[in-house]
Order: sequence, then structure tokens, then C-alpha cells
Amino acid sequence: MSESAIEVAGLTKSFGSVTAVDHLSFSVDRGEIFGLVGPDGAGKTTTVRMIAGVMRPDAGTIMVDGVDVVTDPEAVKPRVSYMPQRFGLYEDLTVDENIRFYAEIFEIPRKLRIERAERLLAASNMLQFRQRLAGQLSGGMKQKLGLTCALIHAPRAVLLDEPTTGVDPVSRRDFWRILFGLRADGVTILISTAYLDEAERCSRLALLNEGRVLHCDTPASLKAKMPGAMLAVISPSMRDARDLVAKLPGVENVLLVGDGIHIHVDDAARRIPELTAALNAAGIVFEPVRQVIPSVEDLFVSLTEREEKAA
Repeated sequence: MSESAIEVAGLTKSFGSVTAVDHLSFSVDRGEIFGLVGPDGAGKTTTVRMIAGVMRPDAGTIMVDGVDVVTDPEAVKPRVSYMPQRFGLYEDLTVDENIRFYAEIFEIPRKLRIERAERLLAASNMLQFRQRLAGQLSGGMKQKLGLTCALIHAPRAVLLDEPTTGVDPVSRRDFWRILFGLRADGVTILISTAYLDEAERCSRLALLNEGRVLHCDTPASLKAKMPGAMLAVISPSMRDARDLVAKLPGVENVLLVGDGIHIHVDDAARRIPELTAALNAAGIVFEPVRQVIPSVEDLFVSLTEREEKAA
């Protein structure tokens, strides 16, 4: 049996004159968390919807758990669970009633449904809210309930479309705890996200921009491919610092990060003294310039800006 749970080749989808997905190809191994990462408009949602079988591609092939999604989309539905950005909860039903509704759609026996619901609700810290109406839950709790409903039939693969958008940090942590538990059980997870810090938690990533894959690899391998070096400067005047260093020789790009800036340069040993001198000359207060490991966000900004310059 193939080690790939999901195989996508030449996937293409256009809406009028706009190509949302442009000959996309990648594969997802069984039991891994695979991230589709990119900004709004990168083609993430369209890709996930086509893999779930709810939208037909213009061209290309999709295989999920050995099923051809393009030719037989109905056959894949028992094998996967698709959670869109806004999951279809019934707000006038309680947490338990929503779970029971989705369990009955997949004809899950009552005893098995109760056992699974207990385990999933415990993992998401939702046990005490079983009798609360879904409409009275917070945004993060709704997303955790949505994931519980999506998992109640024990799918082999889970497709999640930006599930943590607008979710509070505590709920996001609970959400990822559930995902790591699923991976430990051998479930394949494909998740799209615009949160590049979240991408660090995935086994592998496909970096998407304008419907195309820029790179696909593990987070560590992707960051190792970044040319040059990443420097960090912490300053109470970070915007002034950014505007200054962006004009200096050898600086590829500058990104605001927290209370400082990340600076992508061609050569750390050469540029650190130059940056230090320029900041001192401008009278900007700052902590010593230091080299840091680039983040996925640093890499993505670097790749997209390089593409724009080439175009």
C-alpha cells in the first residue's frame, strides 16, 4: 500500500479570469500533519475544498486513501472529515445534541458515539459545557466543538481549512493538542493556515502563493534553504530602525517582529558592524544586533519578495 494518504497532481482551478490554483502537486504521508501555508488568496481554501470532493477541479488528479476524488467524490466522504472555516453547527442545539446529530449522519452506534464524544470533549476541555447551547459558546469553543463533530466518525484523514482563525490562544493550544493526539493514532491531517507561527507545528509544509507551491519540505529543512542570514534588532523605535536599515547595502528585506525587527542580509559577519554603525549614527536606541534562526514567516516573506522582484 502507498505511504501517501493524499496525492494531488496538476490540480488547477480558475474562477473567470482568475487562476486560484495553478497546477498544484504534493503528497501527504499517512499519519502526518501537513500544512498548506500562505496569505489570503493563495488558493488554500479552494485546494482543501477540491480534496474534500465538494468542488470539482478544472484539471488534475486527487487521490485520498486510494479513492479517486475527481471521478468518485461520494466514495471519499466516509474516509475523510472536512472542517471548513465556518463549521455548520446548529446554534439552537446543545453541545451534546450537535455531536449526536453528526454521529447519526454516519450511523455511529450510541455506545461508540458516547465513548468518542467523552474522549474528544475531555481533550478540548469542553466536558463541562455539554448542555450549553452552541450559540452561547465563544468562538474558540465553537471551533473545538466543530472539530469534535468532524471527528466523531473516526475518519482516516482530516481536512481543516484555517480552523484557528480568530481563535483565542488557549483554545488554539487545546485545538493543537487534539491534532497531535490524532497524529499519534495514525490519522492523516491536512491543515491550511495563514498563521506562519502555527506552521512550525506541522510535519511538512507546502508554501503557497498565488495558487502555486513555492517550496515543500519540513519546517527545519525549509529554513535551512534560506540564503544569507537573519539578524534581529530589538528597539523601542523599531519602525525608525526598520526604515533606516531597509535602505542599507546587503539587506534583502526587513520584517517587524514583536518589539523588534528581523533583517535578512547576504552576509552576517559583514553586515552586523555596518548595521550597528548606521543605527548608532542615527541616534536610535537598540540592543546589540544578533544573528537568529529564521522563522517560517521570514522564509515566506523572503521567497515572495524574491518572486516579485523576478517578475
